[in-house]
Amino acid sequence: MKALVRATLTAFFLNVLMAGTTLAGSPGHTTLVLNLDSCISTALQAAPEIGEAQADLALTSSKLDEAKAYRYPQINVMSLFGPAPGAKREDISPTINTNKSFSIRDLTWFASTDLVITQPLWTFGKISENMKAATHGTEVDKSKKQQKGNEVALEVKKYYYSVLLAREMQTVLAELQLYMLQGKKKIQELIDNESDSGDPMDLYKIDAYSGEINKYMEEALKGERLATAALKARLGLADNVDVTVATERLELPDESLPDLNSAIEKARFQRPEFKQLKEGMAARTALVEAAKANYYPDIFLAGMASWAYADNRDRIKNPYITDTFKHAYGGVALGLKWHLDFGITAAKVAAEQAQLNRLESTKMYADNYIPLQAKKAWLEMQEAQKNVSITQNAYQSAKKWGAAALANFDFGIGNPRDVFDAVGIYGKMKAAHYQSIFDYKMAKANLEYALGDHQTISPK
Repeated sequence: MKALVRATLTAFFLNVLMAGTTLAGSPGHTTLVLNLDSCISTALQAAPEIGEAQADLALTSSKLDEAKAYRYPQINVMSLFGPAPGAKREDISPTINTNKSFSIRDLTWFASTDLVITQPLWTFGKISENMKAATHGTEVDKSKKQQKGNEVALEVKKYYYSVLLAREMQTVLAELQLYMLQGKKKIQELIDNESDSGDPMDLYKIDAYSGEINKYMEEALKGERLATAALKARLGLADNVDVTVATERLELPDESLPDLNSAIEKARFQRPEFKQLKEGMAARTALVEAAKANYYPDIFLAGMASWAYADNRDRIKNPYITDTFKHAYGGVALGLKWHLDFGITAAKVAAEQAQLNRLESTKMYADNYIPLQAKKAWLEMQEAQKNVSITQNAYQSAKKWGAAALANFDFGIGNPRDVFDAVGIYGKMKAAHYQSIFDYKMAKANLEYALGDHQTISPK
């Protein structure tokens, strides 16, 4: 009888993560009855991983906006206000007075504003390559967000199917409890009638088996509560909101396995990780080119204007002389800015190239591993599908065996041990049947994840 539940429940509990318990049915509680699609949709809206991915996407989008903004003019303005010495034109005309002493009584005030506008004309790729990098980086974060959504959906499916498996285990155990009760009643009748087939030791055996079944029933009940609590936590529901699954039974869908080669090609086409690598490599390539652009100068158009005014100072209108405290002038010029260094730029280029090389190695790994992941899930689906049919035939045969053994026992020509063995195999195979259905559904969920089947993520 240990084989009845031990292997099944052990595999089951490994599929359920510990979470806080809920008090379903308490006053003030609301119970939501959700199917699988509703659970996935709710979890995607509540998942903190999606919020983090959305924040990363917003950050990358802001970097793209920043890169685009470098195409436009930049304006620098500086204004000053403070004291200035007084000055008269007689100090320099008709002769320049070079021995005029400073007097604090001559101090006055001044105000000035300087404005410089620069418009990039040609940067040899500094702006355009950074824009490319930021554009591809945005696509990377979009794919990461989709990947997180697929991971959340896979986790929800595990909890959802675990609840159904726990319920099916309870059904199997309840059926075995009924068999034990009927068997005990039958043996007690034989003992009361002083039949040679009635043996008090058989009652002890039934009590022992019943105790073991009851123990595993409690574990199955606990497993359902844990799986439900884990599902509730994943959905982000409030403390006063409970959840139960809408699906009644754990059943094998009537469907055929997808073609393996087509599944692998589908994974290569739509798996988010492949898009991340593609866009990431494009972004890193652009960053390498942007780093190389630092070898070359920036060509720009510049405009400037300067104004200053001070009281108690005469304006000097002479292009040879500039008065810092009282003037007004402006102009436009073509400029060139060139930063030269000895190894700094080369090191930055090498660093960006190393990051690109790293992604190329990661892509080689993904090209081998992701198809393997898809093949593994496909093979597990195939195995589970066959096991469903095998275990169904097995428990149906065990039920017939048990019926025949019980009939022989009733006629006094059978051994009660045959009945116990038949019931044990029946329970074991029926539990294994539902475990196989669970394995099929989880293998299918893993295959959908491996193929990158998209989960719709609502805007937060």
